[in-house]
Amino acid sequence: MADSDRHFLHWYWCSKNQLWYNEVSDIRAKFLEAVAAGKANKKLTDEQQEGKTAWLEREKWQKPDTARVNKQIGKMHSGYRTIFNFYLPRNAGGETWGMYHGLWDSLSMMFIGMGLFGWGFFSNKLSTSTYLMSLLTGYGIGILLGWVIFFKGQLGTINMGAYIDQYRTPHWALDDFRRRFLCIGHASLILLIFRSRFVPWLMKALANVGQMAFTNYLMQSTICMLIFYGYGFSVYNKLAFHQLYYVVFAVWIFQLIFSTIWLRYFRFGPFEWVWRSLTYWKKQPMGKGDVE
Repeated sequence: MADSDRHFLHWYWCSKNQLWYNEVSDIRAKFLEAVAAGKANKKLTDEQQEGKTAWLEREKWQKPDTARVNKQIGKMHSGYRTIFNFYLPRNAGGETWGMYHGLWDSLSMMFIGMGLFGWGFFSNKLSTSTYLMSLLTGYGIGILLGWVIFFKGQLGTINMGAYIDQYRTPHWALDDFRRRFLCIGHASLILLIFRSRFVPWLMKALANVGQMAFTNYLMQSTICMLIFYGYGFSVYNKLAFHQLYYVVFAVWIFQLIFSTIWLRYFRFGPFEWVWRSLTYWKKQPMGKGDVE
């Protein structure tokens, strides 16, 4: 994996960590000391020189490299072999970092979900007023935190030095709270829609997609590979940001319709059937009329 990719992964997973932020702040302080000493025509200490070198290196990999970006875009319009070899070390490194740094995050989300399930939240057992309150609280706090993180923290992505000089703690540290509150808001909204019976056909369609989650997950990956990469329609980096939503909605609608039609005739999605057969080490009945 290239050094710049390692730097990016390290920054991505550590940017919300106060300890990491303190370390970067120390490097920044040594850099400023070195600059001040240079202006005063003083000889830099070894510590100041190391801080200056470290900070300049950080600034270097934080800035976009147009030539490198164009080279990578060119690879995305190439054949399968080129794209596979390009992603292999990045996926390996990303999954390694993600498994290590994301373990506690994933466990905390699971424990919160288990607590809410035990409370009856996901079983639709609570009162409508409780779900309404959790929706307002989740979205109210989550959206507010998102606004603060974006409008205050965007300086850190534009000019890390100026950001560190101004703030002792990164606004990104609030992101974990934002995500959890928004998740509760999303779940409350879905449960309120389900309880209202306002769009039962949509709830049924979503249930069908969920019943074929493994198949739909792989299907999404396959569809998007064929749309964006060079061995498909090769539209990588050719769509405006808002146009990506057209692709999202098209894939969603297709999978809602496909899952509904498929489950009219079959008990499981194709990959769910394979997984179930491997689990029981016995061929499972697939069609609605098949005998177990």
